[in-house]
Amino acid sequence: MGISVKNLSRHYGKQKAVDAISFEAKPGRILGFLGPNGAGKSTTMRMLTGYLEPTSGAASISGNDVQKDMLEAKKHIGYLPENTPLYPDMYVKEFLNFIGQTYRVPDLTPRVEEVIKMVGLSPEQHKKIGALSKGYKQRVGLAQAIIHNPQVLILDEPTSGLDPNQLVDIRALIKTLGKDKTVVISTHIMQEVDAICDDIIIINKGKIVASDTLEGIKKAHNSNSLEDIFRKLTA
Repeated sequence: MGISVKNLSRHYGKQKAVDAISFEAKPGRILGFLGPNGAGKSTTMRMLTGYLEPTSGAASISGNDVQKDMLEAKKHIGYLPENTPLYPDMYVKEFLNFIGQTYRVPDLTPRVEEVIKMVGLSPEQHKKIGALSKGYKQRVGLAQAIIHNPQVLILDEPTSGLDPNQLVDIRALIKTLGKDKTVVISTHIMQEVDAICDDIIIINKGKIVASDTLEGIKKAHNSNSLEDIFRKLTA
């Protein structure tokens, strides 16, 4: 059970930010959700996570309708928004304990330790969040998204602000998480998609212009360069 989206739309007056899109994301596969700025990527992520009400259409997470059964759907989602809301005056461990308590995570203390290790926060775990670099703040954001071991992960620009070494670590972690979870990554970094994604959706001006496996899209457009394909489809 992953994500199912049917004719999902979000309009702002006459502007169609997202225009009747349909797709599925499956467990054990990482879906790259690509598009230029203003294409509707973040709007779609916000609708999937229940933070924004669609104008029409439906979305379900692990079989739970996001509108009709929002609380149940949210239990299955780990969400990393583009600008993660963190509490700068809280310590890393304190913050993750706080998030874990809101999800009623059992055996929380060892789970916090486990997640800190997974995302590579061990050297910084006793610091206040406000004292961390942008890259480590991003790791805290990822840690809060996975603390409750959700079935579905929705990651909006997950490697934003990471240095090259951190990039490798976090991509490897996302790849590992994707083995038994449904993972959707919204990004504009083509190398990231090539490195970790199984399936691709390209959205432009609110509409899906391509949806296939990574190999399928390259084959259909007779090109090994995802960047060239992206440029052609979003011109």
